[in-house]
Amino acid sequence: MSEWLVLAIAMAAACAVVIAVTVLSQRRREAAGAPGDDSETDIPDVLEYMTMMIGVVYAIVLGLAIAGVWEARGTAQDDVRREAQALYEVTQRAEVLPADTRDRIRADIDRYVSHVVHKEWPRMVDGEELPDRGAELLKDLRTDIAQREPANNLEAQAYQPMLDRVALADEIRTSRAQNAGATLPGVVWFGLIIGAVFTVGLIFTMRIGRSWRELLIAGLFSVLIAFLLFLVWDFDAPYGRSGSESADAFRQLFPGVG
Repeated sequence: MSEWLVLAIAMAAACAVVIAVTVLSQRRREAAGAPGDDSETDIPDVLEYMTMMIGVVYAIVLGLAIAGVWEARGTAQDDVRREAQALYEVTQRAEVLPADTRDRIRADIDRYVSHVVHKEWPRMVDGEELPDRGAELLKDLRTDIAQREPANNLEAQAYQPMLDRVALADEIRTSRAQNAGATLPGVVWFGLIIGAVFTVGLIFTMRIGRSWRELLIAGLFSVLIAFLLFLVWDFDAPYGRSGSESADAFRQLFPGVG
């Protein structure tokens, strides 16, 4: 069953239960001979309390959404730094290798970093699938490291750590490809937008508009809700909307890639 269908059924059932209980209670009072009351609920007593509770519930949901997307972005940025740092350590450990092998390994890393920054990042921002070229470049790097047997103890000490760093970069790249999309599902966005409409709309039930101060407060409240929703939307992309800031870890450690 679709999650949207489940949501629609749950909302309709909740609304039906409230209406049914209210109607049955009214009919029970009428059957008992109690006088009916068709007047509106007293605004200061009940409506303000209901408005406050709706606002509190929405604030909690909105806060959880902001915390969730913020945590997802922080995790993504940490993974990018770990990937870039792992490759940088390979370039440093390659210092003990002969010049031709060292230059070949560093050239492999430069090609991979250039491909990540200029090819993969724009596709990640657009939510597209990453090409296989990045995995092939890492495979070439791993092959260039593994095919040469260590010639001395110093090279032997650098050999396995270099392979481990390449494996770590490959693992992080796979995770990056899988988690490049939006963090929040559509049903959560539906709840955030509907909740914002309800929360702002309830202002008018309090008969706002009798003075400029009330209009100013209502306008500022609406602006705050819009800003928080924009904050969630912006953080919902783990690697940013432009992608430029999230690739800074590669640019800082490998300035030659541009």
